[in-house]
Amino acid sequence: MRSWPAPDLVRLPGNGGPLRVHDTVAGAVRPLDPGPTARMYVCGITPYDAAHLGHAFTYLTFDLVQRVLRDSGHRVDYVQNVTDVDDPLLERARDNGEDWRELAEREIGVFREDMAALRILPPRAFVGVVESVQLIADFVDRIRAAGAAYELEGDVYFSAAEAEWFGEVSGLGREQMLELFPERGGDPQRPGKKDPLDWLLWRAERPGEPAWDTRLGRGRPGWHVECSAISLTELGAGFDLNGGGDDLVFPHHEMGAAEARCATGTGPHSRAYMHVGMVGLDGEKMSKSRGNLVFASELRTRGVDPMAVRTAMLPHHYRTAWQWSDEVLQEGARRLQRWRAAADLTSGPDATPALERVRAALADDLDTAAAVAALDEWADSALADGGDDPAAPALMRDIADTLLGVRL
Repeated sequence: MRSWPAPDLVRLPGNGGPLRVHDTVAGAVRPLDPGPTARMYVCGITPYDAAHLGHAFTYLTFDLVQRVLRDSGHRVDYVQNVTDVDDPLLERARDNGEDWRELAEREIGVFREDMAALRILPPRAFVGVVESVQLIADFVDRIRAAGAAYELEGDVYFSAAEAEWFGEVSGLGREQMLELFPERGGDPQRPGKKDPLDWLLWRAERPGEPAWDTRLGRGRPGWHVECSAISLTELGAGFDLNGGGDDLVFPHHEMGAAEARCATGTGPHSRAYMHVGMVGLDGEKMSKSRGNLVFASELRTRGVDPMAVRTAMLPHHYRTAWQWSDEVLQEGARRLQRWRAAADLTSGPDATPALERVRAALADDLDTAAAVAALDEWADSALADGGDDPAAPALMRDIADTLLGVRL
């Protein structure tokens, strides 16, 4: 599956410092510490609707991770999946009276346009479940061969009791897991399961549903197994960073990590896990189930500058839930206008201190508020008092573009 075009990045003078992020497993901020190439996997969309601003904020976060890593001298090998066959997609297609493949293709196209407009750096591999069915089936077979799976009426389930590390990602106890599991796609009440927390790896063919011929028989993948299979295939075991929204900590990342350990017999699936807080609207989490969504594509259709949307999101720290509003967007547009006016000056105050402040802020667990404040102060000083450095406005423009992804 093709990704979207990559924006050009200007190489800034010098290098940024090492990136520290909050690792969910450790429960603390710690250095990411990759090798020369940082390997990163981020869970992608289920394309039964357009990407809302909660999605956009998540992918903005990992876009900033890429930018900081590159600025500090690393190459980045970034992989993202697309869940282009799953129950929500099939249900929406039935409700719409359209083919599920056409719905997925259309919404993936809108997602690509949104990401390109927001200047999100694309993944090296943008991988759909449909194109990965065989490798996922082979992966499930490896889990089965390791003795960690069993069959139930043709379906294949992972046996949670066989995963001694189950719980290492979320740190949740059994009762908490049992409470969350049915809310997030699980089936704890299904008769015949060995344990309510066992999860579906492979779904045998049902009438009227898509299915593929594989070594497991005709069927399709379960949800959690797709990301563990794709990430291990593309990046190998023990890659540097696994990420997504904080609603994926359990069950998605927890269960994927257990699958990966059982299939490979090696150490942790990922060396670090990074999770993004939810974006709300009118006091509630923005979600498709609630219908309280603001779509990036709709904002673009209304003529909103995508850079104003990006600038509006930037001051919010990735680990903190926050609320979108028209006022937030208007503040982003005003900030963007000030930055552009300052960058258009023929000279300004030395921008090198601003560069160092932005680098230090982003390296410190993506402190975007401090990074934005550094550029605010430079722009306000330039617009109020001018400056005698003719190279400063161009450097300011490059800082905003290369590190924050804002094209001025």
